[in-house]
Amino acid sequence: MKGSHLFLYLFSMSCWVDLTPTAGNKILHFGACRVSMSMTEIRAGFTAIKANIQARDPIRTLSILSYPHSLHKINSSDRCCITHHLFNFYMDKVFKHCKTEDSYVNRKISSIANSFLSMKRKLEQCHEQNQCVCGQESTEKFKQILANYEGLNVTSAAMKSLGELDILLDWMEKSP
Repeated sequence: MKGSHLFLYLFSMSCWVDLTPTAGNKILHFGACRVSMSMTEIRAGFTAIKANIQARDPIRTLSILSYPHSLHKINSSDRCCITHHLFNFYMDKVFKHCKTEDSYVNRKISSIANSFLSMKRKLEQCHEQNQCVCGQESTEKFKQILANYEGLNVTSAAMKSLGELDILLDWMEKSP
């Protein structure tokens, strides 16, 4: 009996530590999934390169992530699914094609990509535990994001998507 109390205590503490944000981390809510992420670090990295990245965007009249196509008015239950899709999208399509001649900008992009990779792994755990249900709304909105992306050449689309990272970060931080 004594051992089960110790186990319960240690298990409770590990869950609490897992959900307690460290310096600069924030707990984000995506439906039933809760994930700790260093938004301060990502925002600082993006702010440092935002002007440089957005200056490389030749098409200012089109947006990949913003209204009316995508992230606005997503149901709380679909937030995990679309976020999971978006992290896969950024890892598989965006970061791979965002190389510049500026090593400082490339290092910042790499740092942001590493943070996204960590977040992607956490979301995959939620997905594997069936806490991340994909409804029709999230599927349709993500298809629209892909269509917007694929309508441009790969490099332009990647730079535009990276330049819109603040849209994604703002949306992620909003409470459902």
